[in-house]
Amino acid sequence: MVFQGSSAAISHTGKVRSNNQDSGYAGSNLFVVADGMGGHAGGDVASSLAIQRLTELDQPYSTPAQAEHAIRDALADTAAELIDTVARRPELAGMGTTVSALVMVDDYAVIGHIGDSRIYLYRDDTLTQITADHTFVQRLVDSGRITPEEARYHPRRSVLMRVLGDMDPDPEVDSFIMPTQDGDRWLLCSDGLSGVVDDAHTAKTLALGMPPARTADALLKQALDGGAPDNVTVVLVDVGGQHPVFIGTPAIVGSASNPSGVVVPAARPSRPTWLHHARQVANEPTHFEPAAEFLEELIEEDRRRARRRRFGWLAALLVVLAGIGLALFAGYNWTQTRYYVGADENSVVIYRGIQQSIGPISLSTVYADTNIVLADLSDFDRQTVEATISARSLSDAELIVDRLRPAAEGSG
Repeated sequence: MVFQGSSAAISHTGKVRSNNQDSGYAGSNLFVVADGMGGHAGGDVASSLAIQRLTELDQPYSTPAQAEHAIRDALADTAAELIDTVARRPELAGMGTTVSALVMVDDYAVIGHIGDSRIYLYRDDTLTQITADHTFVQRLVDSGRITPEEARYHPRRSVLMRVLGDMDPDPEVDSFIMPTQDGDRWLLCSDGLSGVVDDAHTAKTLALGMPPARTADALLKQALDGGAPDNVTVVLVDVGGQHPVFIGTPAIVGSASNPSGVVVPAARPSRPTWLHHARQVANEPTHFEPAAEFLEELIEEDRRRARRRRFGWLAALLVVLAGIGLALFAGYNWTQTRYYVGADENSVVIYRGIQQSIGPISLSTVYADTNIVLADLSDFDRQTVEATISARSLSDAELIVDRLRPAAEGSG
């Protein structure tokens, strides 16, 4: 049975990259996003080869299980083809590609996935990420070491732990079958979209109910407005719905849309050096490293980074506390240069400090008891002393006491 629905595919280089290593495909039953990596030519070739191989799946299937088996075989064949390609052209060593593929079979969606491109389902006003990212930071999230929000900005967020590449002839692929229904919107995208546009804004755009092509354009615009540091590829699939049923030739976008994209570039001559001998490497470093020991190294590095971060926060806290302590110490020392005359029970007293308290802590202490009895003072002087008399210095306080003493003696 041919899929009943509508779809659209779009791909863009983004605002930073010089070429588009993404590829996308929207056909009659098959929908794919592939994000290539491993150099200027390597990424192009890897994603293009994946799309070229997977387009053979764009046909009706008797059962969802049959389609799932076909997806797994096709992805394994793609890995083998990438290995053969690198054997013929060593300068492409390190190339690889993510693949997120969707095959519609009757009322089911059959999914094959490896890497960090994503498949989302928008149903009943809710956006759900269907695939799991095969990344280092996702493992940290799954183990509870970091939060999903921290993963968005983690310095290792681009490190892939599983991918179709030239080093693993038997890739570990996620595949599963899900029921689908009229009104579902399936979104396939490279991390050029999901890494820039968060799920809340993606859901808001899908909720507008625009046709797939206009929706894909709107999502791409958000990625570009957000800086688009990577290639952006979007494939949108509506099941049934109000828009016309998809009829026409398949849409191929990105590097796979260029027929020369699947042609392996000729080897370029290079001079052997003590570092690279006679073998060339990809033009740009890959962000894929599958070795298990590398994962342990990254985890240990993340632990060191977490310890440094905690140490940094602790050091900053100690600096702040030290600053507050110094300020309080300096402030207290200043108060101890101040004096005033006041009353202590029934006598006149010289206080050192100021007439304030911080909670239960008084900022003044008795400096000297003058032995002048309050009862010996005139009513005016007694009230003035009880209200306290500020002094500019100790000598000034002593002068105030000297003026009070004759009055007290005369009264006595």
